[in-house]
Amino acid sequence: MLKVEIDSGSGFCFGVTTAIRKAEEELGEKGALCCLGDIVHNNAEVERLSTLGLRTIGHKELRTLPGGTRVLLRAHGEPPATYTLAAERGLEIIDATCPVVIQLQRRIRRVYEEDPRPQIIIYGKRGHAEVLGLVGQTEGEAIVVETLEEAQAAVIDKNRPLCLFSQTTKSLEGYRAVGEHFKSQMASPDLLRVFDTVCRQVSGRLSSIEDFASRHDVILFVCGKKSSNGHALYEACLHKNSRSHMVDSPGAIRKEWFANGESVGICGATSTPLWLMEACRDKVETIAKSL
Repeated sequence: MLKVEIDSGSGFCFGVTTAIRKAEEELGEKGALCCLGDIVHNNAEVERLSTLGLRTIGHKELRTLPGGTRVLLRAHGEPPATYTLAAERGLEIIDATCPVVIQLQRRIRRVYEEDPRPQIIIYGKRGHAEVLGLVGQTEGEAIVVETLEEAQAAVIDKNRPLCLFSQTTKSLEGYRAVGEHFKSQMASPDLLRVFDTVCRQVSGRLSSIEDFASRHDVILFVCGKKSSNGHALYEACLHKNSRSHMVDSPGAIRKEWFANGESVGICGATSTPLWLMEACRDKVETIAKSL
């Protein structure tokens, strides 16, 4: 009989948990609610909340909503322009931005408003909702680098102060490498300021999930296809355990994956709900009875 374990460290991070709780409370008290972008990068959870009355909209649709419409801002955060537009249109904003992201936005804005203004570089995924909100604090002037290679190709003024920030969900290891690169490029080390902006709740999952993956014969990594955090954590699982499989629903699980295996570990991204991992566990236990 297969032994199945759900990783206790996987699942929603604090920011996502808070945003979803706020959405559920608003839906329960006042009914239908709009959310600007997917509340979480997990289709199953988005669909669950849609049955409760949460409607996902895009930025283009935000411009056409009638005054008084309630709009939830998800944990990723938004640029200042979104708040300005909402005020102009008379929309009611329910702000569920993660406190860690809010703090980061404010730090970037303060640096941007310094005189003289320094160069600002953000280590993050280009086009990601959080990164768009961060770049928005600089009126679009910040340079975004996704990798060390992009950092090495970035054009900077080595004689002008440079401030480096990271998207909250990027890896500490990658951020340190990018920081060391820019440090080596500056005319003086004093011209570089590297801000500690990686969320430890998220970054700490890398080592714990690697340990979890090494303790099982088969790993099921449950996450939505849009989750960048999920893809990074899945690669970490795969590095430790070649029998790791990424699934977004119980229906994606295949019986042949469990041949000659005794233990199955189920884990997921910061955007993966516990109920979905539990549904995958139930599917594995059903399969186990036929092995």
